[in-house]
Amino acid sequence: MSRRPMPCSAQEIRQLFLFEKLSREQLGRLCAEGRVELFEPGIVYTEGQPATCFYVMLEGTVMLSRQVGGDDVEVNRTSRPGVYAGAMQAYLGDRTPQVYYNTLRTTEPTRFFVLPADTFAGIMHEWFPMAVHLLEGLFFGAKNTQQAIGQRERLLALGSLSAGLTHELNNPAAAAARATATLRERVAKMRRELAVIAEGTFTREALTELIEFQEQTAERVAKAPPLSPIQAADREDALTEWLETCGIEQSWQMAPTFVQAGLDGEWLDHIAAIVEAPTLPAAIGWLSSTVETELLMNEITDSTARISHLVDAAKQYSQLDRAPFRMVDVHELLDSTLLMLAGKIGSQIAVVKQYDETLPKIPAYPAELNQVWTNLIDNAVATMNSAGGAGTLTVRTARANDRLLVEIQDTGTGIDAEIRDRIFDPFFTTKPVGEGTGLGLDISWRIVTNKHHGSLQVESIPGDTRFQVLLPLTASQPNPTQEPA
Repeated sequence: MSRRPMPCSAQEIRQLFLFEKLSREQLGRLCAEGRVELFEPGIVYTEGQPATCFYVMLEGTVMLSRQVGGDDVEVNRTSRPGVYAGAMQAYLGDRTPQVYYNTLRTTEPTRFFVLPADTFAGIMHEWFPMAVHLLEGLFFGAKNTQQAIGQRERLLALGSLSAGLTHELNNPAAAAARATATLRERVAKMRRELAVIAEGTFTREALTELIEFQEQTAERVAKAPPLSPIQAADREDALTEWLETCGIEQSWQMAPTFVQAGLDGEWLDHIAAIVEAPTLPAAIGWLSSTVETELLMNEITDSTARISHLVDAAKQYSQLDRAPFRMVDVHELLDSTLLMLAGKIGSQIAVVKQYDETLPKIPAYPAELNQVWTNLIDNAVATMNSAGGAGTLTVRTARANDRLLVEIQDTGTGIDAEIRDRIFDPFFTTKPVGEGTGLGLDISWRIVTNKHHGSLQVESIPGDTRFQVLLPLTASQPNPTQEPA
């Protein structure tokens, strides 16, 4: 851009709040080693370029902006003399990347006092050695604290997820263990009842027919239709009456098992026609045990399938065996996160999924997107719990022009308008002390904006808060250096 050197006046720069306490000699050195330049409207420096100068505005208007998802977003605009920008961390030397962290523009002819970065660093160390040590401590201390608390945030989330996963795994595991123990008892009972049947006078054809009937019963169990409570009660009453007529003891215990398996009196007439009356109770008991073993094996199959599904969901959530950057189905990521958080969401909160199944896969860091969903859903659950523990969590996806929208909506207390602009700031939290670090939304914002070139925004009124994540549909060059703290 066009710039023109101009005379430096020690008297003028003394008027700036940065330099008002300097001595005449110090002001003279600044004018000798620095310079005053007039910049025409345009870009002074660009975000990401090496930071070579420290700028202090004398007069004019400047605008600072940052790249967010490919867009240049204005973060500040001012005409106040003395505002500064540029190589503000030059005094740290090579201990931190010396680049411009924003883009500086002038919107009208603007004069700056300009110091080369190395001159600024030397003057800081020479004139303000104690201040430099304090600034270094603040800079690296804050950075280390943010990293440590960010790590704690992730560990807390991991602990919560682990507890939820353990709870979810425990239910099917316990069901499988109970079913296995009961199955062992039923198999032993079948052996005893089979021995009673074998003592009867059966022809080879009758025994063959009895075994075939057992196989047919097992097949019927697998195809048993679900019944309403009223239908089941009516059939149990009718079957109990049939069993009692045949002299079967404990018929009230057998009837529910047969009904669950889809059997009725007409079906049991077949076994009554095969065996003799004295052995009918043993045959019915043997058939009941057959049905129970089938039902128990179905329960074991369902429980182990549930465990396998949970393990797959945990793998999907962690992405430990996947490439860090790849094409992903956002719905799979959302489903795995919801499953991992099921224990924390609880039964009082209804989960509603409104997915646009026509959406394509997108290029992303899936493990980090899962961290975003976790933070947003966790916050939604927390605000609904604070409003009484019940509510509705709605997870919605849609296409928004050339982007994919993921919206997390809750019916909690909402976010007050006066703090809405601060919720993405590091360490800002409305949770009680010890319950939140204030980094969840900050980390989420940086994952979405810095790593995925997307945007994260919020709309909120009491009873309706919506966090909206917009992600590009097309691939962009992965940027592994922009890791969230």
